[in-house]
Amino acid sequence: MAEQIIINNVSKSFGNAQVLTGIDFDMDSGRIYGFIGPSGAGKTTLVRMIAGLDYPSAGSIYVLDKVVPDRSLMQHVGFMAQSDALYSELTGRENLAFYCSLYSLKKNVAKERIAYTAGLVGLENDLNKKVSQYSGGMKRRLSLAIALLHNPTIIILDEPTVGIDPELRRSIWEELAKLKAQGKTIIMTTHVMDEAERCDYIAMIKDGTILASGTPYHLKTQYHAASFDDVFIKAGRKQVPL
Repeated sequence: MAEQIIINNVSKSFGNAQVLTGIDFDMDSGRIYGFIGPSGAGKTTLVRMIAGLDYPSAGSIYVLDKVVPDRSLMQHVGFMAQSDALYSELTGRENLAFYCSLYSLKKNVAKERIAYTAGLVGLENDLNKKVSQYSGGMKRRLSLAIALLHNPTIIILDEPTVGIDPELRRSIWEELAKLKAQGKTIIMTTHVMDEAERCDYIAMIKDGTILASGTPYHLKTQYHAASFDDVFIKAGRKQVPL
């Protein structure tokens, strides 16, 4: 597998507040990577830098052999933020069409991608409603559709399933598995431990550093844990069994 993302000794601070310290992490194509940790751990800051929306204070991040931020990567990276970047006075369809224009999708391709992504997130019957009429969960689903619109090589999802019902969450994970099989690199943050276990590789972040990383099986074995909740608790206490 080819390394698509290389994070070299990255640190990030905002004023006197140190948010991330010495992060080293590589990501290959065709895998799902999960970053888990408590609120304020630095997960969102890290994925925003991978997406090219912020600069490291130290270190470097390479995405597809380019140092980020790099505007040319916009066509290859899909990003779903925690805060929905939607236009409330436009309909769902108009929001999707707007982002299609940003990615310079041809009219016929845009039509196909809008239909596909709306169907994936279960909004095909609500596209003509104004986003101001959407519930919080519907807005999250629309944001996910936007992240996938341009068929990106790298998909970055910050808490993608918050406010989404279990049935739709299952269908989204089924689609993520298909995208992984196509060679996509998928990165997500989550607080949901059963979702973490579905990832191919996990990094646990606390207080701006990576406490532990590995496959779910490796981590449960390393910490002699029956569940992933136990892994996280033991890693947080830095109690590695002998």
